[in-house]
Amino acid sequence: MASDARVSRSLGGRIELCRDRLLIVRIRGAAGLCLAALATAAALRGSAVVARADAPAIDVARSQLTISVSKSGFFSAFADNHVIRAPIAQGALSAAAPLSVAITVRARDLQVLDPALAADKRREVQTRMLGPEVLDVDTYPQITFISTAVESVGADRWRVEGNLSLHGTTKRVSLDAALSQGAYRGSVHIRQRDFGITPISIAGGTVKVKDEVVVEFVIVPGAA
Repeated sequence: MASDARVSRSLGGRIELCRDRLLIVRIRGAAGLCLAALATAAALRGSAVVARADAPAIDVARSQLTISVSKSGFFSAFADNHVIRAPIAQGALSAAAPLSVAITVRARDLQVLDPALAADKRREVQTRMLGPEVLDVDTYPQITFISTAVESVGADRWRVEGNLSLHGTTKRVSLDAALSQGAYRGSVHIRQRDFGITPISIAGGTVKVKDEVVVEFVIVPGAA
């Protein structure tokens, strides 16, 4: 009985630590179940904050995402950088507490701009981008970003944390946004390999696309 009491107190201590701090490195049995339950509850609370039913829709016609992809390699001077437009299919933004933003892009809608590139070459880049080598839009038709936390860092400036889902992989990203001329503007750097995409290379790797790409955004709130 004394041994049982000690076990009970020990387990209770572990459960209490789990509940209060979530700083347990190794938990067994019931304490492990406690951590799983608390993590699930936290995720549900986060989802409830993000997926606000009353969050106003953004103005998708005036909002835009622009992706810049740079070249690298020994003969990169003979290759092309790429600029890609990513129309926003739908999105919502709440400027009232709790602050939140959610955006959906149809991967097939991404469009290679590259005005300096010949039309036939531009179509080739477009086809390759949407195909199985890069985005594989038939398998992964949507790209989404859902905020998990938005923190004010100054007048009309925010740090936004959220989950970016791309190419079947979801990663947490952090970005800065600022309100200017009636729109939220900013940029974020992401790595293709983080999302299971191998940067394209040609000519034995002497010309290749950089792993890191830059996504610039302009998000315009919808009419109140």
